[in-house]
Amino acid sequence: MTFTPPYAAEAPTREAVEALSGLAVLDFGVDWCPHCQAAGPVVEAAFNAAGGVTHLRVEDGRGRRLGRTYGVTLWPTLVFLRDGQEVARLVRPRDAAVIEQALATAGAPARA
Repeated sequence: MTFTPPYAAEAPTREAVEALSGLAVLDFGVDWCPHCQAAGPVVEAAFNAAGGVTHLRVEDGRGRRLGRTYGVTLWPTLVFLRDGQEVARLVRPRDAAVIEQALATAGAPARA
């Protein structure tokens, strides 16, 4: 069974996110969301398999500024970044293959 860590209540600033180098993914959601709970193990498995990807689980909702700056309206939303710039986005992913395709689009190295 894959452990899915909780969404972090403290989000980085947009400036800090844009300063990230390499491949990173912002994973917006909340722990009580049934869509987030269902997607959690699939998302974690895809990122564990990819390796070398910064995966930031960020709590979203009313008063949460970072999600608003990315136009997040549904959970979970995965924003794929390359050197701080958005290169792909998934909303409510249900399948590891879709996540793996987005990782490849964003520039993640192919799995061996």
